[in-house]
Amino acid sequence: MPSIQFLGAAGTVTGSKYLFINGEHNILVDCGLFQGIKNLREKNREKLPINVQSIHSVVITHAHLDHCGYIPVLVKQGYTGKFLMTPPTRDLVELILLDSAKIQEEEAKHANEEGYSKHSPALPLYTIAEVEQCLERFETHFDEEWVHLSQNVAFQFIKNGHILGSCSIEIKSFDKKIVFSGDLGRSNDALLPPPTPMKGGDIVVMESTYGDRLHPNEDALDLLEEVILTTYERGGNLIIPSFAVGRAQEIMFLINELKQQKRISDIPVYLDSPMGTSATEIFLKYSHWHKLTPKQAYQIDRHVTFVKDMKDTFKVINNEKHKIIIAASGMITGGRVLSYIKELGWNPLNTILLVGYQGEGTRGRSLKEGARELKIRGKYIQIGAEVRTIDCLSAHADQAGMMEWLKAMNQLPEQLFLVHGEPSAQNSFRVKIQDELGLNVVIPSLYEEVQL
Repeated sequence: MPSIQFLGAAGTVTGSKYLFINGEHNILVDCGLFQGIKNLREKNREKLPINVQSIHSVVITHAHLDHCGYIPVLVKQGYTGKFLMTPPTRDLVELILLDSAKIQEEEAKHANEEGYSKHSPALPLYTIAEVEQCLERFETHFDEEWVHLSQNVAFQFIKNGHILGSCSIEIKSFDKKIVFSGDLGRSNDALLPPPTPMKGGDIVVMESTYGDRLHPNEDALDLLEEVILTTYERGGNLIIPSFAVGRAQEIMFLINELKQQKRISDIPVYLDSPMGTSATEIFLKYSHWHKLTPKQAYQIDRHVTFVKDMKDTFKVINNEKHKIIIAASGMITGGRVLSYIKELGWNPLNTILLVGYQGEGTRGRSLKEGARELKIRGKYIQIGAEVRTIDCLSAHADQAGMMEWLKAMNQLPEQLFLVHGEPSAQNSFRVKIQDELGLNVVIPSLYEEVQL
């Protein structure tokens, strides 16, 4: 009997890994890192409670770290197969994994030098060399191309509008159809088309990140203009923690629009992320995956200064001119944004602008909930900067958007599993689905295996 084992993103929004077991060709959908609270992060260093050699293929929905960041660890645990993804996802996953490994190596080095880790020595979860060994296993397929994995098992990617290259996955296994939503994008994203409607399936595994809320009906340009002008007029710097893939490009696009419309002056803009720099180049490369004109795509980063080396980060910090800084990571879990907040976050003239989902246990969530102190690299940093939030820039569909995606199916599922959400969001979404569609909704627990 086929089954799904939920190896991540069950009762939480992070660590996406779902093992579909069918007796002929077992598929792991996504291979993400746990982020956020410590007891989740520690699971990244634990062995999976399965024989990884029983996995025949790994299929990646998109290139965010919580969906692809575990790839080198899976290889280290003995996985010998391929990693299947769309062409833009392949390019972005390479960048994200290399960047992740570099950050881990740097943070291990800092921890050993400054003695703030309980491990001696502190070691990275994986290294750049280990990432490079995985790249030859990457295999790309286009959206809506049926990929036959065995005699009775095939799948296809269906665009879902979350980030560049992002897709839902439809699997045909014997006489059953199984759909994995991946992370669903918004219908009105500035850069990407809305999620492609799905025909449906017997079983659906669906994300539920914003299952308990609706995005505010606000104009992102107006909100961003107000934050930029308020910060500039009081003589401060604007720090925007951002995912280097997707949000960074949208923020640069919106800032450029404000400049083109003469709504803000020509304030210097810095994108501090080697990955973010390359991600923009990939965005321009795959023009058929987004909805910008060639001119608009070219102008995304036309007036942006890219910061590639860590030593240049401190040149930007020490530059006394007013500026806008976009730096990863989006939830302030790591990356170069930590240096900006550590050095500039104390100043009440400055602003920290949160523009995406802030997971439980992250520094971003703490700031959003009013914290005025953050622990960064073993030291507590006082936050005097103004903290602002723009919720309408999230890359995730809200409850209404997810319901719209579900209702558009010609074949509603016999079983619906809610994943990738915090318990309160999942329970609210479960009730909404049951009330409006009368479906059998299951919220699985971590490591649970459910028969289909």
